[in-house]
Amino acid sequence: MKHGKLISNSSSINEETETEPPGRQCPDIKKTRKYLSAFPRQISTPISPHSRIFREKNFPSASDSEWNDWQWQLRNSFTAFNQLSGFLQLSDNEVKPSAGTRQLPLRITPYYAGLLSTNNPEQALRKTMVPVLDEFIISPVEKADPLGEKSHSPVANLVHRYPDRVLFLVTGFCAAYCRYCTRSHLVSKKEKCHSSRAEWDKALDYIRAHNEIRDVLISGGDPLTLPDWRLEYLLSNLRAIPHVEIIRIGTKVPVVLPQRITRGLVSMLRRYHPLFISIHFTHPDEVTPETEFACNRLADAGIPLGSQTVLLQAINDDVEIFKKLTHLLLKMRVRPYYLYQCDPIPGSAHFRTPVSKGLEIIRGLRGFTSGYAIPHFVIDAPGGGGKIPLLPDYVIEKGKEGYLLVNYENRTFFYPEGPLPGSEVQSQDGWFL
Repeated sequence: MKHGKLISNSSSINEETETEPPGRQCPDIKKTRKYLSAFPRQISTPISPHSRIFREKNFPSASDSEWNDWQWQLRNSFTAFNQLSGFLQLSDNEVKPSAGTRQLPLRITPYYAGLLSTNNPEQALRKTMVPVLDEFIISPVEKADPLGEKSHSPVANLVHRYPDRVLFLVTGFCAAYCRYCTRSHLVSKKEKCHSSRAEWDKALDYIRAHNEIRDVLISGGDPLTLPDWRLEYLLSNLRAIPHVEIIRIGTKVPVVLPQRITRGLVSMLRRYHPLFISIHFTHPDEVTPETEFACNRLADAGIPLGSQTVLLQAINDDVEIFKKLTHLLLKMRVRPYYLYQCDPIPGSAHFRTPVSKGLEIIRGLRGFTSGYAIPHFVIDAPGGGGKIPLLPDYVIEKGKEGYLLVNYENRTFFYPEGPLPGSEVQSQDGWFL
C-alpha cells in the first residue's frame, strides 16, 4: 500500500488557513488539488434549522462561511460561566464555581451550544456540559487519575499498559469539555495546549525502539483540534515505523465540532491507512445533519468508525435511549464499540450508575437488535488494570455433557459438548454435576 512520505515539518494539505497554532503556507498547490479531487466538490457542512435559529439569536452577524469555519467555532466558544446565562436559563444547581475551587474547564462550541435546551436543566446534553454543584462533592474513592495512566507512562505523553499497543496523548486541548472527563488530570490544567514537537519526538522514539508495538491510539485532549500539518506530522512519522500496523484516533470532534471534518483533513487522513477513528457519542440528540455529514465524509474515505459511549445516570442509562443511539450510529456507518462504566474522577458520583445498569442495557439489546448494534460493556479497572469486559450471565450451569443456557427470551437450552475428538470419554452419570 502506498503511504504518504514522512512529513518533517509541515503538511502539503491545507484546505483552509489555519491560525491556531500559527498556519503555514501550503507549498504544493497542485498536490493539494489532486488530493481534494478524490472527493466530490460537495458544499461545506450543512447548517441545520436549529443551528440557524441559535446563530441568528446569539451570533446575528456571523455568515454561513464563518459558522462553518471550525476555527471560528473555537474562537467563539463559551468558555466562562457568566457567558452561559446569555443563552441558558440557569437553575439553582447550575452555579458559578467559587474562586480557587478545583474544577474541570468549561468550553462549549457555538454549534453544540445550539443543541442544549435553554430552559430544561435536566436535558441530557445540557447535563454533560454545564457545571453543577454536585461536581464539588468528592468521595474518597475518586481520583484525578483513576486509571493509573501516569504509572504506565515510560515517557511523557505515552501510556504503555497493554503488550502490543500504546496510548499517545498529543494534546490537552478539547473542542468541548465533558463534565465526566476521564482525563481530568490532563484537561484541568490551567494552560491547555497542544504538546510540542520535541515532546512528540520522545514518544515517537520510544515507539520506534519497541518492536512489540503494533497499534497506536492517538488521543488527548482531542487530536482533531490539531491543525492538519501538525496531525500529519504525527501520522507520517508513525506510518514510517515498520512495526506499527494500525493507527487509531480518539475524538469527539465530529460530535461537538463537525465543521472540523473538512475535505482537506479527510484527504490527508486517507493517505495513512489502515487508520481507524473512535468517536465519543453520548446520546441520540447528538446525531444531527452536521454530525451525519461529518461521519459520512470520514467513512467515504475508507476510515472505519467506531463509537465509545460513557454510561451516565439519567442521561443515557436506558435501554430504549441506548438502542436508538446505536441504530442512528449504524445508519451513519459508525459501529458501536465500547460502553464504558463511568470512571470515578473527582465529583462524578452524580454521573455514575450501578454496574448492574450496564448489564441491564446489554441484556436489553442482545437478541432484540442486530449484533452490530451491541457494544462491549467494560470497566476500565481503577489503578491501571485495563479494560475488563462484563456480560450478563447466560450460562446457568455447566455439566459433564454440556451447558445449560438461557437466551434473550429467558428460555433455557442445552448445548451438548462431549465427548469431543481427542478428549477423554466423559462419564454418563447424569448431565450436570
